[in-house]
Amino acid sequence: QVQLVESGGGSVQAGGSLRLSCAVSGYSVSSVYMGWFRQAPGKERERVANIYPSGGSIYYDDSVKGRFTISTDNAKNMLYLQMNSLKPEDTAMYYCAADIALLRVRNGTPRNWGQGTQVTVSS
Repeated sequence: QVQLVESGGGSVQAGGSLRLSCAVSGYSVSSVYMGWFRQAPGKERERVANIYPSGGSIYYDDSVKGRFTISTDNAKNMLYLQMNSLKPEDTAMYYCAADIALLRVRNGTPRNWGQGTQVTVSS
C-alpha cells in the first residue's frame, strides 16, 4: 500500500522560505514519477513541480521557476520541495503525489496523494 505523508508547511512572510517534505512508503522514489501540487481556496489544483525517476527530468510551473526546487533522497525515500522567495500567491494547500504512469503525473491525476500541508504567505 502506498502512503505519502507531507510535513513542513506553515505561515511565513513574503520573501521567506519553507521546505516541504513527503515521506513515501510502498514506492521507491527512485522508480516512480512524483510531484508537488497545490490548491488555493476557490481555485483549481495546479501542478507545481514534478521529478521523474532518478531525477532524470524535472518540471516546474512557470510561476515557481527559479524559486522552488524539487528533489528526492533515495536513501530516505523522501521527496522535498524547497520554496524560497515566497509570495502571497503561493498560499495554498500543498500535496505530494506519485504514480508509475508519467501521463497521470503530467495531467494532474496521479493515483496516490498525501493529505496535504498548508502554506500561508503573508504580505
